Amino acid sequence: MNIFTKAFWLQLSTPKNFYPIAGKLIPWFLISATLLAVIGLYYSFFVAPVDYQQGNSYRILFIHVPTAWMSMFIYVVMCIYAILGLVLKTRLSDWMALALAPTGAAMTFLALWTGSFWGKPTWGTYWIWDARLTSELILLFLYLGFISLNSAIDDPRRASRASALLALVGIINIPIIYFSVKWWNTLHQGMSVTVDKAPTMATSMFTAMMLLTFAFWLYTIAVALMRVRNIILERESQTAWVQDLVKGKN
Repeated sequence: MNIFTKAFWLQLSTPKNFYPIAGKLIPWFLISATLLAVIGLYYSFFVAPVDYQQGNSYRILFIHVPTAWMSMFIYVVMCIYAILGLVLKTRLSDWMALALAPTGAAMTFLALWTGSFWGKPTWGTYWIWDARLTSELILLFLYLGFISLNSAIDDPRRASRASALLALVGIINIPIIYFSVKWWNTLHQGMSVTVDKAPTMATSMFTAMMLLTFAFWLYTIAVALMRVRNIILERESQTAWVQDLVKGKN
């Protein structure tokens, strides 16, 4: 990395410079997420065929699977920001981790909720202590623990360090969720989409699932940027640039 590139990223990582850039990006991410979600839902309900075993009840998987993927992916990204905050002492990294956590918790809850509704007609029950379901529930508790620990400590730096350490301990749960269907004999069906094999589903089903996955990810970015802008205003409230910004709005 040359000196000019390094200087650019250092400038971008400052709250004062990041705040207006994030504000300009948010509408683009929201619009893109909305368009992909509309197209993805159209594919889910009107293009994807009826499953020969599960009928139309399987269509809830078009929400369940993307939210389950996002619950794990967001946690990994949150941990990366937490590590950057610990190692580089960058406040913005800590704030991005905190901004991602509520959306990660929401995605995890949606994955569990939609999974239970799919499980009722498929397994005959809304819940079973299956390895994947249990580890996904633990992930929800990890998200809630991260958020609660961060808000329970008055000193922001100590709160960020403590919650970052909790996140890093919890990262071991991600491979457990992902490989649980291989490691244990569970009721949960195996993976239909993997990085080393072609999808074991109709093209229209795969298209719908990927469209909604990208829609959820773009939505996550937009909401995280909104949230981190609020955190910046709160944490930097005593700085001259924030006070000038507030005065300008008034």
